[in-house]
Amino acid sequence: MPYLPSGTELLNPFQILERAGVKEGMRVADLGSGAIGHFVFPAGRMVGKNGAVYAVDILKSALAGVESRAKIEGAANVQTVWADIEVVGATNIPAGTLDIVLLINNLPKQSMVAEAVRLLKPGGKLLVVDWSPTASPFGPPSKDRVDKETAKRLAAEQKLRLKDEFQAGRYHYGLVFEK
Repeated sequence: MPYLPSGTELLNPFQILERAGVKEGMRVADLGSGAIGHFVFPAGRMVGKNGAVYAVDILKSALAGVESRAKIEGAANVQTVWADIEVVGATNIPAGTLDIVLLINNLPKQSMVAEAVRLLKPGGKLLVVDWSPTASPFGPPSKDRVDKETAKRLAAEQKLRLKDEFQAGRYHYGLVFEK
């Protein structure tokens, strides 16, 4: 069986979050965080006890996984939020209160970007990391991937400014936008 990289071999969350500007004391949300919290827990370490990280997902089972890990790791600054990130206003986080919103491997849609913008404070940043359109031995089919030009267009339609563009991993692109 061929070797398939996973976890930090695919995406190093600390490097990517640092590139996005995550710092001590910030408030961050990972929209569509999943059960493992691959970016949630590194963000929690980076923002420290004076910051907060919200793991947002529509699947209660995913949030249960994050809650369990938070208890085991003593990550008191990690909170879970049950919401449909494709519905603007559904995320129970006050508007204009977040420094950074993450959309990682979530095939961004206009409504997701609009929800991220609603949550961001002025000058806040949206980090989009997604699969490059070229085929890879794993990941979503090429036809289901959102290329970075589409992600840029979705962000521009919400009046976000592109601040950084980078290779987030061997198979991923990264984009940082500012509100």
